Amino acid sequence: MARCSFCGEQIEPGTGKMFVKKDAKIFYFCSRKCEKNLLKLKRKPRTTRWTREFHQVKKGEKR
Repeated sequence: MARCSFCGEQIEPGTGKMFVKKDAKIFYFCSRKCEKNLLKLKRKPRTTRWTREFHQVKKGEKR
C-alpha cells in the first residue's frame, strides 16, 4: 500500500489519487485536502499540525 505524500497515512487499495508532475515526480494523495495543501497552497507537511511528519519533527525537538 502507498502512503499519502502529504499527511503520511496509508492509502487503501482502490482509493486515493496519484498525481504525476511534468518532471516525473509521483505524488499519492489520500484526500482532496492533502492534495490542495501540497499543490495549490504549497504548504510543507512538517509545518502543518495534523500531519505525521509534523509530529515526528516535534517529537525530535523534545529530546
